Amino acid sequence: MNINTLPFKILFIFIYFFNGPVAEAQLLNIKNDSFWKTKDGKPIYSQGGGIFKFTDPMSGVQKYYWYGVQYEEADVYRNNPAVTLPTSTFKSVTCYSSTDLVNWTFEGDVLTKEKVNKNGKTWVGRLGVAYIKEWKKYAMFVQHDTEVLITLSDSPTGQFEWHQKINMEKMIGTSNTGDQTVFTDEDTGKSYLIYSYGRGRNKIYVSEIGIKDEKINLLDCTEVFKGESREGNCMFKYKNKYYMYASNIYGWDASFAYYLVSDNIRGPYVPVNDMQVMKGTEDDFAHISQTGFFFSVKGSKQETIVYCGDRWANFAGNGLGYNQWCPISFEGSTPYFNSLNSWNLEEKTGRWEVAKDNNYIKNPSFEADRRHIPSPVKPVQIQLTGWFCEVIQGNTISLDSISPVLNHFNTEEERKTVIGEKSLEISDKIDFKRKTFQTIASSPFVKLKDGVYTLSAKIKNSANFKNLEMYAVSGNKRFSYSIKEENTSWKTITISNIKIKGGKVEVGFLADGKANAYCYVDDLVLEEK
Repeated sequence: MNINTLPFKILFIFIYFFNGPVAEAQLLNIKNDSFWKTKDGKPIYSQGGGIFKFTDPMSGVQKYYWYGVQYEEADVYRNNPAVTLPTSTFKSVTCYSSTDLVNWTFEGDVLTKEKVNKNGKTWVGRLGVAYIKEWKKYAMFVQHDTEVLITLSDSPTGQFEWHQKINMEKMIGTSNTGDQTVFTDEDTGKSYLIYSYGRGRNKIYVSEIGIKDEKINLLDCTEVFKGESREGNCMFKYKNKYYMYASNIYGWDASFAYYLVSDNIRGPYVPVNDMQVMKGTEDDFAHISQTGFFFSVKGSKQETIVYCGDRWANFAGNGLGYNQWCPISFEGSTPYFNSLNSWNLEEKTGRWEVAKDNNYIKNPSFEADRRHIPSPVKPVQIQLTGWFCEVIQGNTISLDSISPVLNHFNTEEERKTVIGEKSLEISDKIDFKRKTFQTIASSPFVKLKDGVYTLSAKIKNSANFKNLEMYAVSGNKRFSYSIKEENTSWKTITISNIKIKGGKVEVGFLADGKANAYCYVDDLVLEEK
């Protein structure tokens, strides 16, 4: 008999209707700029870690395991993002598992402060896990105070126990690493520690992980970069090339994402000692994050590399969400960062697409910049990241002391309404006319589709404006919202039915004000209707 015979047809229909069709691949949503939850609604706390593929010892199914640190401040900031916390207090290393990279299950605290950091005050962070085949053990490498701690477990989700601490002095000249991650080459099965020099962080190294002197250890040390100071060291492999990544030394703040490329994991990496800024990270400092780690989705239709940025919002006050994940595209061997607020991923096939609710504004809450802009100190900067302020009348925007300040530092009270420490400031000490705008256009990999969009923003403004308006211009058509009255508290304004054509739109604000008149702007959203 075959399935076309009547009994088998009836059986097939019964199975289909009572059990549903055979599971198919699905595009599932990844929403940045938000605090993530597990599939059962519990908060995800995972900072400074990595995602690794291991076989579940119980089911035999290969899963993704996500390890990272929960700091006590993460929970505090999540509940009250109006306050930036001054210090980090280690609570535990968490482990989450998933088969689709979107729906995560909390597996437990796999390394607790009772075991490695009883008072919670010693720095513990920047970690990764490697499977040691010879011992059938999982080894976690983690920064611990001024050295590197190695802990072991019999399973990906079991309790990791103290194995040994490594002093890096003999290997690189400092007892500690700068920043570090673990990278596993799926083609060879070998794992490596990717890390920087402990002081100044102006060197980057690769060390293979293995067994030495009857201990899990680092087998070698190869210097692959020497130059500008870098942190957030991490790596991925794509089409047989190794991509070494790092960020600027900006403390908890966001940064460009820099990279080098090599055909061999131990180098040479090119351009030699000259890390390049990844295209697409310039307008919002890699979606307001630091380089954290990458994971590779090797699907049936394509391989997609996902950038996983750490947003240390609990310590930097620069927005919502601790994890910012964005897909990477390639022009040949040149990587391109797609800064997306919302996108969909299909793990089985590797396909991804922009979600309909994506916010197309770059640096929409003005959190990318570390300091008051213009800034005469690192990074020396005249304009706000991703925005351009044009002076029509008034003081010139410059590093001089008479220059207008382009961003406002929100008070704790204001942060109960708007996101993050900063907002746009439009003001001057003399009468002024100013245009502040951003041009949004299709990239080679993300299309700004023709259609109808909505633009919204939160504003707070004084009186004494002859003209104050939010606008959008596309295809020679102009749409605007005129702010007529003083708003002493934050107000949301909206322009609906904006028709975008030709894959390009300019959005911004026009201001014609008397001396010391001001307008603050925050939390812009440009979204397809």
